Amino acid sequence: MHTVLSSTTKDVTIGHDQPFCVIGERINPTGRRIFQEQLRAGDLSAIERDVAAQVAQGAMVLDVNMGVPLTDEPALLKKAITLIQSLTDLPICIDSSVVEALEAGLSVYEGRALVNSITAEDDRMAEILPLVKRYHAAVIALPNDHDEIPMEADKRLLLTRKILDTAVDRYGLAVEDIVIDPLAMPIGADPTIVNVAYETIHRIRDEFGVNMTLGASNVSFGMPGRHAIGAAFLPMAMTVGLTSAIMDARTPQLIEAVKAADLLLGHDEWGMSWIAAHRAKLATAQAADTAAAGEVSQEPSLGKAATR
Repeated sequence: MHTVLSSTTKDVTIGHDQPFCVIGERINPTGRRIFQEQLRAGDLSAIERDVAAQVAQGAMVLDVNMGVPLTDEPALLKKAITLIQSLTDLPICIDSSVVEALEAGLSVYEGRALVNSITAEDDRMAEILPLVKRYHAAVIALPNDHDEIPMEADKRLLLTRKILDTAVDRYGLAVEDIVIDPLAMPIGADPTIVNVAYETIHRIRDEFGVNMTLGASNVSFGMPGRHAIGAAFLPMAMTVGLTSAIMDARTPQLIEAVKAADLLLGHDEWGMSWIAAHRAKLATAQAADTAAAGEVSQEPSLGKAATR
C-alpha cells in the first residue's frame, strides 16, 4: 500500500516495501523563543536555514508548523509554504491544529500534501477530512478520542478501524491516503509504553496494511542521550512496520540508523544508497582535510630573526 506525496516536480512514496520516509520536524516554532519572535516580526530567514539543513542531511518531506501565538497563523502558513516551495522540491507536511490554517496552506500548496493531523473525534474528522478530499491530500490520523490517549494497543486498534471506516466510507478517501500515527509516548513517563507502541505498529500493519508515522522525538523526551535512544527506537519500530517518522533530520546519528535499517530490511537494493552516502561522507572529510592542510601550508614561517 503506497502513500504518494508530491511537489510540482518530485514524488515521494511511503510504503512497507519502500525506503523509510524521513519527515523533517525542524520548521516548528514550539519551544523556539527566538524563532517565534522572528516570525512575529515577519522575518522568515530562519526557515531558509532550516530547509537547507534538513535537505542537506537527507529529509524526504518537510513538516511545516506556524503555530505562533499573537500571529495570523493562516497567513503566516501560506507565506511559509510559498517560501519553502521556492527553496526545495521536497513535498510538505502541513501541520496545524487550526482548520483555517490548514485550508490556507492547502490552497497555496503546489502538489500533493500530507495533512497533520486528525484524531478519531467525530467533529475533528468532519472538519478536516472534507478538506483533505477537496485538495487531494493525504492525512495523518491519531487513534485517540475525546476521552483519552489510549494506553492499550487494543483501544488504539479500535480507534484506527473507526478512523479508516469513517474516512473511506463517509468521506470517500482512499485507504492508502490515511497514515496512522500509532502514538509514541515518552519512555521516561512509563517504561512499558514503548512496547505498547511496537505492539500497536505490528498489529496495524498486519490488520490494515496502512502506512504509519509518528513523532520520533516523543519517545526520548525528558531523557539524557536522546539521539542514542532515537537511533535505537526507529530501526526497532521499522522492523514491526513503521514506514515514516517526523524526526530531527539534521542529526546524522538518526539518519544513519534508519538508512542502515533500510539496508538490513532489504529496502536499499544492493546497498547502493548506503554505499553512496558513505562515499559522500569520505569525500567531504577528505575535502576538509585538504582545505585544512592548505591553510597550514600558507601560514608564514618564523625565522630566527623573527623569533629573537
